[in-house]
Amino acid sequence: MAVREIFTGMPWWVKWIAVPVIAIVVFGGLIASVIGFVIGLLFKVLIFVILVGGLVFVVRKFMSSSSRGDW
Repeated sequence: MAVREIFTGMPWWVKWIAVPVIAIVVFGGLIASVIGFVIGLLFKVLIFVILVGGLVFVVRKFMSSSSRGDW
């Protein structure tokens, strides 16, 4: 039996309110943990980019301040 046939005789509120609410209740923890993981990963990538950019800036500033190329 296809899903479309199951929902054909149901009222509109079952399709558009009850089913999404049940899905959120059942999968809410999973959805929240996936969103939390993605946000945490993006934050770590942002911190990495900032640290590498800062390191490159400091190294270039140090290299340009030494007018002679020797150590």
